[in-house]
Amino acid sequence: MSTSLPPSSIPLFDTVASYRAWRRKAYDEKKSVGYVATMGALHDGHLSLVKRSLAENDLTVVSIFVNPAQFAPHEDLATYPRTLPRDLDLLCQQSVIVKGGTRTPSAVFVPTVSEMYPSGISQNTQEQKGTFVEVKGYSHQMEGRTRPTFFRGVATVVTKLFNVIEPTRTYFGQKDIQQALLLRRMTRDLLLSHPEPQNLFILPTTRDPATSLALSSRNAYLTPYERDNVAPVLYAALQAAQSAWDTNASKTECIQRAVAVIEDKRREVGDSVDLQLDYIEMNDPESFEVMPDAVSRQEWEVDAAGRPVILSGAMWVGKTRLIDNIVLGAQHTLGIVD
Repeated sequence: MSTSLPPSSIPLFDTVASYRAWRRKAYDEKKSVGYVATMGALHDGHLSLVKRSLAENDLTVVSIFVNPAQFAPHEDLATYPRTLPRDLDLLCQQSVIVKGGTRTPSAVFVPTVSEMYPSGISQNTQEQKGTFVEVKGYSHQMEGRTRPTFFRGVATVVTKLFNVIEPTRTYFGQKDIQQALLLRRMTRDLLLSHPEPQNLFILPTTRDPATSLALSSRNAYLTPYERDNVAPVLYAALQAAQSAWDTNASKTECIQRAVAVIEDKRREVGDSVDLQLDYIEMNDPESFEVMPDAVSRQEWEVDAAGRPVILSGAMWVGKTRLIDNIVLGAQHTLGIVD
C-alpha cells in the first residue's frame, strides 16, 4: 500500500500485486467478494451499490479509477471530478447489519494509470498500443452512436478490473443500462468465472428525491439552477414517452411526445441555459438495435415474446452531457433487481 494515499480506515491498494495478496487471503478463507467499480466522485447511487454488496457478500471491494480509455480526446478527462479523500470518508461511513455482525467496505483499489495500462494509453485510439477489448455489434448503438470509442474503453478497463478483483458478485447502476448489459454479455462471451454473467447485478437508478434527476458524478458540473430546474426535464421527457407507450402509441409518437417536453423547456429557459437534445430513442435490449418507427406496445409484446424496451435519452445542459433511461416492461428480465 502506498504512503502517498490519503489516510483511511479501509485498506487501500494501488498496485495489482498488493491487492492480489489480499485477495488470496479471501480465497483461503472461502469468503465471497462483492465488487463495485467506480470512477470516484461518489454519490448516493454508488453508495446504494456498495450497500447491496455489503448485504450479499462476506467482503466488499470498491475501485476508484478514472479510466482514460473511455474518454475521447475532446471529452472531459482533465476536468472529471476527483474527490478521493471525500470518497474514502463516504465509504468509511457505509455499514450493513447482517446475522453475525456488521459489515463495512473491506478494501479500496485505487490504481495508477500506469498500473492499469502497462503499455501506456492515449485517448486517441489510432495511437493506442497494447491489448484492448471490443464487444462487436453492441457498441455502436445508443450511447455508442455519440461516443463511438466509449464502450471499447469501458470493456477494456472492466476486463482488467475483473481480472484483478476476481469478484464473486458485481453491481452496476441502471442509469448506464447499455454499459451494464454489454458488460454482462462480455463476461459470457469471454467465459469469465469472476464474475459469472448471472452474478452481474443491475440496480435501479438512484434519483434526487425532490426533482427525480438521475444522480451522476457529472451533475457536479451543473449550476444550482441547471440542476434543479433544467436537468430534470430529461426524465420528464422519458416519462411522457412512457405514458404514450402505455396508451399503445407508436414509437414515433412516443418520441415526439418526449421531444416536445424538451422543446417546451428550451423555450422556457431561452438564452439563459444552452439546452440541446442529443437523442431520445427506443431500443431492443437484446440487440440494442433501434425499434421500428411504427411499432406499438401491443405489437412489440407479441413480436418480442415479452422482452422489454429500453427508452433512453441524452441531452446537453450547458457543457454537461446527461443521460437517463426507463425500461418499458418487465425489467427483471434484464437482471435489474430491486
